[in-house]
Amino acid sequence: MSDEIKLVLPAEEDFRHVAHLVVGGLGVRLDLTYEALEDLQVGLEALLGCRDDEGEIVVTITADDEGVRTSVGPFAPEAAELLNGGSDGIDLRRVLDTVTDGFEIEQRDGGTWVELRKATA
Repeated sequence: MSDEIKLVLPAEEDFRHVAHLVVGGLGVRLDLTYEALEDLQVGLEALLGCRDDEGEIVVTITADDEGVRTSVGPFAPEAAELLNGGSDGIDLRRVLDTVTDGFEIEQRDGGTWVELRKATA
């Protein structure tokens, strides 16, 4: 059985804490370790930090027996380039490789979406 939470938030920085609160609450419910929860939070913040505009960003969190999947988007179609190193010197791919058990980039609904995976076992 899986649970899914879908948040539609303004992409502005002031609203990111809402996504973190929801992930934290779900982490407690799933009895995630502190390290696993922190990894999810870092990965989520890295992605949310790629947008700071007046549009909306969607964060979908799915939890099941195998782990937690977090889908974040939409980003501009060229956002996949961020995963190869941003102009500010932060290598998003390196961050996501470090804190997740895997991630995928996909094109859907006219934008780029990133799905993070973290095992709970």
